[in-house]
Amino acid sequence: MHGYGQFCPVAQALEVLGERWTLLVVRELLAGSSRFNEIHRGVPLMSPTLLSQRLRRLGRAGIVERGAHGEYVLTAAGRELSGVVDGLGVWGLRWARDEIRPEHLDPSTLVWDMRRRFDHDAVPDRRIVIELRFRGITRGHPVWWLAVDRAAVDVCLSDPGFGVDLLVDADLRTMIMVWMGDLPLAEALRAGEVVVTGAPALERAFPTWLRLSLVAGVERRDSAARLALGTG
Repeated sequence: MHGYGQFCPVAQALEVLGERWTLLVVRELLAGSSRFNEIHRGVPLMSPTLLSQRLRRLGRAGIVERGAHGEYVLTAAGRELSGVVDGLGVWGLRWARDEIRPEHLDPSTLVWDMRRRFDHDAVPDRRIVIELRFRGITRGHPVWWLAVDRAAVDVCLSDPGFGVDLLVDADLRTMIMVWMGDLPLAEALRAGEVVVTGAPALERAFPTWLRLSLVAGVERRDSAARLALGTG
């Protein structure tokens, strides 16, 4: 990447972080991914070769280092990027995000994000297997499984073989809207765009297990504009 030829610290930061995919790799590391395959699952359209290049560059910049077991670990400089990434997420949802277009309908990104947001204290004290079936996808796998317990969530592309406790059949666009806070889950359930099938107690409890995206509660652009104009 060519430098900007400026002493401005914003320009100098962009010389390190401004390459395509770099901040998304940092986002995955901040979210807890530490193994190469974990990071790659969070950026599935990025080639493994390019991911290796970006991780090496982040290492040379002192943002990432290798742990004792070969894992990728953020340094103090890397951890300090948390505020940058969070701020970009808030700004992006409010000002840069419009309608969900067909190229955004990627179930892998949604499922990998959902995996991080289960309320483990709310799920039953046993393994729960959730089968996710997505309608209206434009790429990727239409069926996924989540094996959820009090400690972790495992994402599977094939039936893990434990028996399915809940089946969630959803229009992918609608589920993304629910996840991002654009549409209440209760409304999607009433409309039949999301259908949850299983034991009645588990059906009722499911909405309490899954916390939404970290930016789901961000005030949207229309609301911000109304407040700026003094009309909201």
